[in-house]
Amino acid sequence: MSILEEAKESLERMQNFDCESLSRDKDLGQHFNFIDAVSPSKKLVRLYGQISSTVLEDFPDNITTQIKQQVDADYNRFQQILDFDPKQESATQTRDNIINQISTAYDTAFQKLYPYISYGVSKSVDFQRLETEARSTIQSINDHAKKLTEQLEENQTQADQVLTDIRKVAAEQGVSQQAIYFKEESEKHEEQADIWRVRTIWLSVGLGCFAFLSIFLHKAPWLKPEDAFQNFQLITSKILIFAVIAYMLFLSAKNFLSHKHNSIINKHRQNALMTYSALADAASSEESKDIVLNHAASCIFSPQETGYIKNESAGSNKSIVELLPKTTMKLSE
Repeated sequence: MSILEEAKESLERMQNFDCESLSRDKDLGQHFNFIDAVSPSKKLVRLYGQISSTVLEDFPDNITTQIKQQVDADYNRFQQILDFDPKQESATQTRDNIINQISTAYDTAFQKLYPYISYGVSKSVDFQRLETEARSTIQSINDHAKKLTEQLEENQTQADQVLTDIRKVAAEQGVSQQAIYFKEESEKHEEQADIWRVRTIWLSVGLGCFAFLSIFLHKAPWLKPEDAFQNFQLITSKILIFAVIAYMLFLSAKNFLSHKHNSIINKHRQNALMTYSALADAASSEESKDIVLNHAASCIFSPQETGYIKNESAGSNKSIVELLPKTTMKLSE
């Protein structure tokens, strides 16, 4: 075996040594254990750990031999602890000497090994490689930062688009929220119309029954008139009762028609508001949107014909021709 291989073997044996095994507190007890040698031995092993076995290939044989001798000398002190027999003569003195030798071994080994440790460190540190890696890392960071910047710009564009869509939806929702008031009014009037429809039907049935029964009222023994005065009273009472019932029927039918009319009007206004956004978005210019807005306002706020009430005043039916001067004026500007 060559001196290089022997030096590597000795160095690796020292580097892999378990310093905790030197205490031997279980088999030697409190008086002869080597717990005090554990800490300096770890320090010594760390010193040898800074020498790479591959660096030994660069040293001449005489230096390699010196390193091997130093490693073996220090390892021999560890071996003395492992082979220590408390029954030998002057065991206490021998134990103390070994501990003192290990405690001072670090200084001696450091004086001999630090030039070789420095050489090994300088060789292991490839400054050119570090510079290349640093430049590569910086370039990678710059590329990553560029990608993040582009992604942030793209996300900003998407966020602006989403914000625009949200505002658009919020505007449409605002229009729809206003339409709910007309919807509620339409439902209220529809409920009242149903109530008055039932009342009108019952009053019609009551009036018909009274008209039919009034034909036979004069034949009833207790209502049969005996003279002209009683006959006049019977006719007058029948007319008054018929008039009252007929008037109540008239009011009931009028209320039914009014509520039905208001229900349809509010439903029409609701539909006008609900479809305004779609019509406004379809307009190609601001002037077209003004026309749509004018007609939508006319549908919402102007009276409309429903067929339930006669003589209804028609709404503002401005034609597109009436709106053209405003548009033409804006275009000419």
